[in-house]
Amino acid sequence: IPDSISELREAVDFLRYYGAQAVRLFSEPQLLPGPTGERNTMTMRGRGVFVCISPWNFPLAIFTGQVAAALAAGNAVLAKPASLTPIVAHRAIELMHKAGVPTDVLHFVPSSGSVIGKHAVADPRIAGVAFTGSTETAQQINQTLAARNGPIGVLIAETGGQNAMFADSSALPQQVVLDCVASGFNSAGQRCSALRLLCVQQDVADKIEGLLAGYMEELSIGDPALLPTDVGPVIDEDAQRTLEAHVHRMKTDARILHQCTLPDATGSGTYYPPTLVGIDSIDTLTEEVFGPVLHVLRYKAKDLEKTVEAVNGTGFGLTMGLHSRIEARAERVIDASRAGNIYVNRNMIGAIVGVQPFGGRGLSGTGPKAGGPNYLLRFGTEVTVSTNLAAVGGNASLLSMGAD
Repeated sequence: IPDSISELREAVDFLRYYGAQAVRLFSEPQLLPGPTGERNTMTMRGRGVFVCISPWNFPLAIFTGQVAAALAAGNAVLAKPASLTPIVAHRAIELMHKAGVPTDVLHFVPSSGSVIGKHAVADPRIAGVAFTGSTETAQQINQTLAARNGPIGVLIAETGGQNAMFADSSALPQQVVLDCVASGFNSAGQRCSALRLLCVQQDVADKIEGLLAGYMEELSIGDPALLPTDVGPVIDEDAQRTLEAHVHRMKTDARILHQCTLPDATGSGTYYPPTLVGIDSIDTLTEEVFGPVLHVLRYKAKDLEKTVEAVNGTGFGLTMGLHSRIEARAERVIDASRAGNIYVNRNMIGAIVGVQPFGGRGLSGTGPKAGGPNYLLRFGTEVTVSTNLAAVGGNASLLSMGAD
């Protein structure tokens, strides 16, 4: 329930933020410098038609944010929600139409990803695509856009991540544990920004792992409609089977440090118990594990920078957390990280529109960041106009200069 309220707030924040950005960036021409007798301006205009493809894990907020940005920049929109969550998106479209967005400008296009890719993304009349989802699908969209005959399309993508948090020996263990649980198990670990890998200095690893296991036992797993619930189900049976297969492999390739017990009441749903896995190498993680599974890697103090580089070596760059009370060390890690969003001495989830713009680097996305000052510009195109004022009698504003 708190997550649902936060998502609704985020959707409203996107609408307000992009509306304000449109007024600031798109409503009036920007006057540029130039020689006397010439007027130069730059105006932002929409690109044309955008396809907006959103994920199931934020069926209202991300869906609304993509659509609102494209519309605010002056584009028409084909809005394609995730196949698993079309009803929330349909209601959002109804409300936008009711609020005054023309029906011939905003279109609801529920379909499978392959259909929208084959017909809409491949159509040369599409000016661009806003996509949030897997890296593999983003690459397919990029290849489809590149293969078209016609104008070069724009791709704005936010994709997956192998999100890591570092905790050194100066960190407060209780705070590390609170932020790990929030980042790794909130929304059953099904956030793009969710913590996947805790890298903890070996000097404090025993204590932090023990506290984590103890706190995990306090989590309430069950019906997400009940206020006391901390962890609900994963999205479907396929996700459940993928998690089962991964943890089964970890029993051989790594070690299970702790796994919660599912209550009897969860037997009829697609639940998966929060699980803590100890690994010896980042290479053990061959893909993003989207669910309530947190991996722990111990590192020696002298190997901190080397471990940061190993995380960078995965190619992903979405979120990274750092717990340290040594400012110089924190600055070194921040400088070395290739993550797009870095969180210091706090959890790694719940980015706020306009305050914590969200988006990744490398395999985690193209940028610019959603909810940030540069996002709307990517949906637009620049038009410059240079006018010879002398041809119409000169620059009248020069006559008033120095009049006072």
